Formats: sequence, structure tokens, C-alpha cells
Amino acid sequence: MEKLAMSESKTIQTRLVLPPDTNHLNTIFGGRILAYIDEIGALCAMQHAKSTVVTASIDSVDFLSPARAGDSLTLEAFVTYTGRSSMEIYVKVTARDLINQEERLTTESFLTMVAVNEEGKPIPVPQVYPETEEEKILFESAPFRRENRKLRYTNRNK
Repeated sequence: MEKLAMSESKTIQTRLVLPPDTNHLNTIFGGRILAYIDEIGALCAMQHAKSTVVTASIDSVDFLSPARAGDSLTLEAFVTYTGRSSMEIYVKVTARDLINQEERLTTESFLTMVAVNEEGKPIPVPQVYPETEEEKILFESAPFRRENRKLRYTNRNK
């Protein structure tokens, strides 16, 4: 099976944080961000696998700074590593104050998506290779994250 550059799966979305998206502190609900992350992760994985995908896990979500009503959110996702049918997706979310033009990283997340056929059975996906420094770091650290996922699963089923 062919290898694809990580950049070929890159998916970017921009959203506006509206008042109904926020809590009493005028910052976006974490659950709203999680939904956005899952959606862009699926779009990214489908772009890579050229098939339907399912979310196997949201491995980590780090909320680093708040986004407020009126900010624009940019979500960027790409495949960082693949197994036979699984794909690790990295998602970063940045918020921009459109008035002051200040930008800050708000959230980072890793998800695992699995490519499936019409019967819901896993199917093979292309491998990936890194090109940029950021991609190389994420690619080289992916086996460590994969081993942690396996350990969590093993420990849960003891």
C-alpha cells in the first residue's frame, strides 16, 4: 500500500464562538470543543483513508487556554501515524481575538480513528511520512502514545 505525506490529510476549519457556545464565564464549553475535535478528526481520517471511519478513542485533550465569545477558532488536524486500519489524528485548536488580532493555542488533542467498510469491518489504510519538523516530532513520538493506549486497554480489561 502507498505511503502518503502527512500534509495530504491536513484539514482546517474555522468557526466563530457565539454566546450560546459559552458558559457563565463567557468561555466556550469544553464539550463543544470536543465535538469540533471529533468532527475534524473524522474528516481528516476520511480524507486520508478515502473511506468511512469510526472514532476508536479520544486519547488526550489538553485545554490550554480559553476561547471567548467573539473569538474565531481554527481547528487543524492531520494524520500523525497509522496502524493497519487505525489512524492517530493530531488536532490543535487556536483562538483569535479578531479585534486585537491576538492568537493563542487553546487545545491539543490526539484521537484514534479506524477505517471501515460498508459492513463496519476494519480495512487497511495508507501509511504516512513526515515532512516538517512538527510532523517529524509527532511521528517519532507516536509509537509511545500507541503503547500507552494499549496499556490503558490492557489494564482496563484485567
